[in-house]
Amino acid sequence: MKLKRFLLRYYPPGIILEYEQSKVTKTKSIDLLDLRPESDLDAILDEIIRKEPLITPSRQDQVRHLIEKLQKKLGTSDDQKFYLFKVLRAHILPLTNVAFNKSGSSFITGSYDRTCKIWDTASGEELHTLEGHRNVVYAIAYNNPYGDKIATGSFDKTCKLWSSETGKCFHTFRGHSAEIVCLAFNPQSTVLATGSMDSNAKLWDIEKGQEMSTLAGHSAEIISLSFNTTGDQIITGSFDHTVSVWDVRSGRKIHTLIGHRGEISSAQFNYDCSLIATGSMDKTCKIWDTGSGKCIGTLRGHDDEILDVVFDYTGQYIASASADSTARVYNAVSHNCIAKLEGHEGEISKITFNPQGSKLLTASADKTAKLWDPLSGICLQSLEGHTDEIFSCAFNYEGDTIITGSKDNTCRIWR
Repeated sequence: MKLKRFLLRYYPPGIILEYEQSKVTKTKSIDLLDLRPESDLDAILDEIIRKEPLITPSRQDQVRHLIEKLQKKLGTSDDQKFYLFKVLRAHILPLTNVAFNKSGSSFITGSYDRTCKIWDTASGEELHTLEGHRNVVYAIAYNNPYGDKIATGSFDKTCKLWSSETGKCFHTFRGHSAEIVCLAFNPQSTVLATGSMDSNAKLWDIEKGQEMSTLAGHSAEIISLSFNTTGDQIITGSFDHTVSVWDVRSGRKIHTLIGHRGEISSAQFNYDCSLIATGSMDKTCKIWDTGSGKCIGTLRGHDDEILDVVFDYTGQYIASASADSTARVYNAVSHNCIAKLEGHEGEISKITFNPQGSKLLTASADKTAKLWDPLSGICLQSLEGHTDEIFSCAFNYEGDTIITGSKDNTCRIWR
């Protein structure tokens, strides 16, 4: 094995090693999820050298420099106020979802008008309109971190794969017998997963444009799916009250997570894939051990359905958004509620941490998006101006730009 180069990953903090083995280029990552500006650099370096044979004495100074850069980045203050940069009259019908590419240089919007549009973030200019679906474009995603492909899932029962550079359609994936409502790329950008109202999920080979397997076993629609960071497992959340964990290569079910008493609205792995968080219409979130499939905690407190649940990058905190107009932050280890985010006047359908984990963004039916301090629950800022409910919101990779997408047919860029 020969080390070729280092790549720095700011969020979550880590160093990627690119190396050659038997003339094949491979990567592995050193995750530094617990790194803090005040962490003991020498102790961290010693631990990395002890565990990682690729890091020889001649490379130690390089690694030290990279850790210093990560610590400096973690230490930068985060008191940015966001201002409205652009209002994009994006579509002729309401938006369904918004998503950034990895760098945040462009973003996409899906709509009831049957199109997906690609936008330049810096100028707010439309780059391409992806046309061809015969019904609502509901689920959209970039193949981050690469960002050269876009997937669109539609109520017309098909999923399409596009070039983000040219807007050309590479493949149309057919096989679902009902609306496609969620999709995801694996981190390696070799597999695309789609979830449908037909109770099935499907895995597609991106290169060949062919179906790899059908993940069958749910008895109601699948409305959430998520790959783990290594891409060898995927979870599907269903209205049948369960979440299933699947082996991607074989298409075989590993676990069924049983315990919720209502439809699943959201399911996600934490960064190291050891835990799964699920949100349900039964007003609770649950935390599950990925290895055993056992429930290790139930997060209570909401008075109405939970519509979204998300981990921060360290996996220390879980945030939930509810139809009761509040969001909550829980400690993922102790399961205690550490903050209650109160201030919205309508249901909160989306919640997301910024990449640094220092802010939470919520999107609500009350026509506003709000920024919060996740530890104190204090509202830092209210993003106002939309004239109808906000369905979708996203941070870019640096955490300094926000997109909000609304039922008012517009999308807003905040910087």
